Amino acid sequence: MALLPRLEDAQLSPDARAVFDEIRAARGSDYVNDIWRVLANDPALLRRTWEQTRATMGPGALDPLTKELVYLAASITNDCEYCIRTHTAAARAKGMSDAQFTELLAVVGLANQLNRLAAGTRVAVDERYSD
Repeated sequence: MALLPRLEDAQLSPDARAVFDEIRAARGSDYVNDIWRVLANDPALLRRTWEQTRATMGPGALDPLTKELVYLAASITNDCEYCIRTHTAAARAKGMSDAQFTELLAVVGLANQLNRLAAGTRVAVDERYSD
C-alpha cells in the first residue's frame, strides 16, 4: 500500500493534470502509471520527476532498450519491486528477449557479488585504472 494516496484524474490539481497530459501524449496512451498518480500529491515533485525522466530516457547516445536495461539493472540492485515490474515490461516492449533478461540477471548478480567482495576486502584500485 502506498504511503500517499493514488490520485484519480478527478482529484488532480491543474498543475498535475498538465503533467498527466504530457505523459499521455508522450506515451500515446491514456494510461498513467501509479507512481505518477502518487507523485501527483506534490505537483512540483511530479513535474521535476517527469521532466528528468523525459530528458534522461528520451533520445540520446544510448538506444531505448539499453536505457531500459540499465534502469532495470539499477532497479534490481535497489530492490524496487515497482520499478523492476514496470521497466521489465518497458524493456520487453522495446524488444528484450527472455535470453537477454536472464543474461542481465547474471550480470547484475555478478556485479553485486564482486562489488561487495571488492568493498569488503578494500582492495586498492590497480595503478593502471587510476587517474
